[in-house]
Amino acid sequence: MLDHALTKHYAWLVSTPAVMKLLNQRLEVLPELRITRISLLVLFLGFSCQRQVLCQDRASDEATFRGNRAEIAITVHDRSGEIITVPGMVKLYHLGALVGQSTTSKGRAFFILNTLGDYTITVDAGGYKSVQKDISLTMAIRDEEEIYLSRDTPANESTGVPGKPLLAPKAKEALDKGLRALNDNKLEQAQKLLDEAMKLAPGHPDVLYAEGVIYLKRREWVKAQDVLEKATQLDPESARTFTALGMAFIDQGKYEQAIPPLERSLKLNPASSETHWTLAKAYYSHEQYDAALKESQEALSESHGSAPEIELLVAQTLTAVGRYEDAAQVLRDYLKNHPKEPGAVTARKWLDRLAADGKIRRN
Repeated sequence: MLDHALTKHYAWLVSTPAVMKLLNQRLEVLPELRITRISLLVLFLGFSCQRQVLCQDRASDEATFRGNRAEIAITVHDRSGEIITVPGMVKLYHLGALVGQSTTSKGRAFFILNTLGDYTITVDAGGYKSVQKDISLTMAIRDEEEIYLSRDTPANESTGVPGKPLLAPKAKEALDKGLRALNDNKLEQAQKLLDEAMKLAPGHPDVLYAEGVIYLKRREWVKAQDVLEKATQLDPESARTFTALGMAFIDQGKYEQAIPPLERSLKLNPASSETHWTLAKAYYSHEQYDAALKESQEALSESHGSAPEIELLVAQTLTAVGRYEDAAQVLRDYLKNHPKEPGAVTARKWLDRLAADGKIRRN
């Protein structure tokens, strides 16, 4: 009721003097209330604190303009590093008071702040253990926070796999920053940060995974394979590590060896378009064309159009199984929808070759 009254009648109040003026007026009219001005001022401030944060469903929400205010962008992962698919509730606390909450959309939640300082993030999602993270914002910047959830296994059930060790705060901070630098393709910065994480937690599977990805980006395939094999032994539930290991084998031309870790990755995370795509390439190079076609089509479906180059692999596998007209149609659609993509030249060459070989009718 207090919130309603304040919102409806006192929305014009924007400063402490204005509040005090109103309180003086009210006390002159109704002295029998005997409520001190300080008590009502505390109530007013408590009301205003509840509106320090604006929540968004996504970072691109044009209805909210950040301006010079700080923003917190939160991504929620499971232990394997994949973004959670179940809805999660993210709450934000400042000085012990709840100042914002938002349901995740595709594992993401966003908050725009009016006040800098120390905040606490809590995340709850069905089937996972609750997590709390403390952060401090001293500048009006966009702050990216990665939250990792562990499965909430009932006491009478056992996964048979020991939990991986927790990272110390400094090691985790270095690792998270290193992974962000990797995503931005800033290899030198990533290497420096991950070297720090490696010194603090040399045997942690997440750190080994990041080291393996750096080796992949530096085209040091054998070193990547060695590190990633160790990481999968330490954490056999990490889908992303098995995918990276499969990539290391493919880059060495070891297609048959790439298949088992990629298949394992898909058992852990069936919705990864990248893994379906990588496995399709391994199957194709190993001349398992029917399996390659199935996986390439799965990859295309899971990507939701975000990776048009997958269409070329679909056309390639359709050609390999003798479905020439279907392959040609995929290539025509690619040229129609992505005429400026680098793969357009390849698509045109393949169409011309199919026509020249008499596999399809010329248009």
